[in-house]
Amino acid sequence: MRRRILAAAGLVAAAMLALPPRPAAAQAPAATPVEIQFWHGLPQPLGGQLEQIVAGFNASQARYKVVPSFRGTYPETMVAAIAAFRANSAPHIVQMFEVGTGTMMSAGRAVKPLHELLAEAGVTIDFNDYLPAVRGYYQAADGRQMSMPFNSSTAVMFWNKDHFKRAGLDPAVAPKTWDEVAEAARKLKAAGIACPLTSSWPGWIQVEQVSALHNIPLATLGNGFDGLGATLQVNNPLLVRHMNNLIEWQKAGLFRYGGRDSTADALFPAGECSMALVSSGARSRITREARFEWGTAMLPYYRDVAGAPRNSIIGGASFWALNRGTQGARAVEEWKGVAEFYRYISQPEIDAKWHMETGYVPVRRASYEVARAAGFYDRNPGSDVPIEQLLRGGETTANTRGIRLGGYVEIRNIIQEEMEKAFQGQQNGKQAMDAIVQRGNAVLRNFERANRG
Repeated sequence: MRRRILAAAGLVAAAMLALPPRPAAAQAPAATPVEIQFWHGLPQPLGGQLEQIVAGFNASQARYKVVPSFRGTYPETMVAAIAAFRANSAPHIVQMFEVGTGTMMSAGRAVKPLHELLAEAGVTIDFNDYLPAVRGYYQAADGRQMSMPFNSSTAVMFWNKDHFKRAGLDPAVAPKTWDEVAEAARKLKAAGIACPLTSSWPGWIQVEQVSALHNIPLATLGNGFDGLGATLQVNNPLLVRHMNNLIEWQKAGLFRYGGRDSTADALFPAGECSMALVSSGARSRITREARFEWGTAMLPYYRDVAGAPRNSIIGGASFWALNRGTQGARAVEEWKGVAEFYRYISQPEIDAKWHMETGYVPVRRASYEVARAAGFYDRNPGSDVPIEQLLRGGETTANTRGIRLGGYVEIRNIIQEEMEKAFQGQQNGKQAMDAIVQRGNAVLRNFERANRG
């Protein structure tokens, strides 16, 4: 199933190109609400919370009606949107995860760029107020906004204060550097704790986030922002060093590889692992399940790397406006409805409510202030750590802006496969990173051939 999803996703841009000129669009009748189809990839309970926001928009006015529909996981939602586009029945809006951004950017006329949509509808959204690490991920190389940021997260460290007490560590202070993490892990192991450290999302956290925090390129051409000809550079000295450290820590029983994607999320709230590097979105689960005192800290970094630490990069998804298909055109009023929905969700009060209820970060500084004024961070210590980490260092750099590589869904799986081989003793850090570069570049070249004008 995964291979079918990846194969279909790799064909998205080619399938969506070569559209004929659009005929003049007819104005939708004003007598009944204009329906806006919205496909998303959030399961319950997040999906229900998202649909509550949609219901709020529908109740706020009578001109438009957004109809939400859950279409499975993010990759499944991507594949469904491709099929619908080919059938000339694509939804007006599709929620696309961040690693699909490069593919969507190459989808040509299938996508209605956000800046174009808002300009035509006369809707203004202040993207200068959006967190740089958020807005930059979904911008074209010239800074124009291509999709609507919505549910964003980043990775953080959670630590078990009870375990720290047991190991004679200060429970109020989390390790800040990788050297301090290793030292704490040794003391935790000596205290009889079987899993001092674990990590979810191996590629995102141990490769992409490590690159961003140390301001080193994941790939050439500004991590792909500057064109399709980018090549991976993860076999650099820092990432090789880091991979070798993880391998050695696993051998010594200091680090536990918990599996691909979010598989390791359960280890921390269950009380098995003392320190966990996971998505900030795991906070709600930890709050619900953990039966011990815990804290939230920023990701560790290597102190001897000049300029570190910088901002982390985001996960999550954004909303993309789609043309109907290879034939026909959207009515002007339909595009206006999409723009008005975007205006609604951009309101700081709406964004802050989503942030406080779900654990995703607020995407706007104004939303952050709304939550602060409501006393949310006083009641929930550490919940502002992900935001402060995204804001660290000021404006993003070419290496901390995000990733714009076509076929990156497949590349993430390659990263996980090669890391697993290393943890199984089949290769060292240099061999793992070299293999990722070789295999990942093959994916990039295939994508480039399929999408080069």
